[in-house]
Amino acid sequence: MATAEGSAASIGKSVQIHGEVKGSEDLIVDGTIEGTITLSESRLTIGPNAHVKANVAARDVILLGALVGDISASGRVELRAGSNLRGDIRAGRLSIEENAMLSGKVELAGTERTAATAASSPSAPAPAPAGALFGTT
Repeated sequence: MATAEGSAASIGKSVQIHGEVKGSEDLIVDGTIEGTITLSESRLTIGPNAHVKANVAARDVILLGALVGDISASGRVELRAGSNLRGDIRAGRLSIEENAMLSGKVELAGTERTAATAASSPSAPAPAPAGALFGTT
């Protein structure tokens, strides 16, 4: 697994993949992928020029471009400004920036614990910053 951002594998703008992408290192996608992407212990970054039509499973997913398909992440999912997701999210944490588009359902791991904690808290919630961060305690 790659530890530095600069050492991630990359799929360029002109590359088109139809099928299954599997790996154990971080991956940056700027091209077109149709099929499945599985990076169970790694980070997947879908760049602003990418067009991905796939179900995705990774530790962390950062979306800057377009994705049609479901995301399953053991860690964090980030929908950055200008991104477009048509699919469901299942993750431990979720961050959605302003101007990110999401059409689908969200299921966060540990939602019951977070909801119970919020219900028993007598204080008023703090105002949310621009964008939102879900699944943190």
